[in-house]
Amino acid sequence: MSYLTSILLGLIQGIAEFLPISSSGHLAIAQNLLGLNTEIPEFFDVLLHLGTLLAVFVAYWQDIRDMVLEFFRGVGDIARRTTPMPVPPARRLILLIIIGTLPLFAVLPIHKKVQGLANSMGFIGGALIVTGFLLFASDLIRKGRKDERTATWLDAVIVGVGQAIATMPGISRSGMTITAGCFSGFERRFAVRFAFLLSIPAVLGANILSLKDALEAGIDWSQVPVYLVGVIVAAVTGYFCIRLLKMIADKGRFGAFAYYCWAVGIVTLVIGTINH
Repeated sequence: MSYLTSILLGLIQGIAEFLPISSSGHLAIAQNLLGLNTEIPEFFDVLLHLGTLLAVFVAYWQDIRDMVLEFFRGVGDIARRTTPMPVPPARRLILLIIIGTLPLFAVLPIHKKVQGLANSMGFIGGALIVTGFLLFASDLIRKGRKDERTATWLDAVIVGVGQAIATMPGISRSGMTITAGCFSGFERRFAVRFAFLLSIPAVLGANILSLKDALEAGIDWSQVPVYLVGVIVAAVTGYFCIRLLKMIADKGRFGAFAYYCWAVGIVTLVIGTINH
């Protein structure tokens, strides 16, 4: 793999992981349609996701710190058999994230088959078009007011189911979870914040599974410097895309990405049909 390829894949991962346009779909498109026909090394794929995860930690460091502190306070309360009322917001957020992560376990038995869908340009094109309709619909619903203080466990389950569906390539994880949050009545900024915080256990879990496969496939250590360049690009790009999406959330205009998803989806379907 060349440095240019690493930088290009890092850019695609950093932009598409957080903007609601599907990073898995775009990486598959780049690999299959843009001349990057060599298989992306699994270890590099793991590192790319860790790079974008680093961007989440930097962008939401305050929330993550508060949740870590509240976790230990919660352990202390359990030991003392006391429960503060009302429950601190950061502690409720931890519980919501745990509940929202549970639907992913339903995907584990079939995750290999789900990953295999990345080889079908027809599926990815159709999935991007579906993502576009979801984003367009999110702008049509009334703005919600729920946040970590008022969101229910059922709301977290709904968003979690959306995240599980988004394991399919071409379905945007951020787009699906943000849209599910909006339909559940989340305040727009909280929908974005919850979507990204929910990605932390999901990405860590997926990387643990992928790392096992990467080690079995073998790692070309001479390529690590090339990989790290892509990781840095993905992390920096991802951080600025998170900031951009925060600003977009203030205006509540996620549907603007729908037109992009529709265009890329249609082009992917056409080119995939021609190549086939």
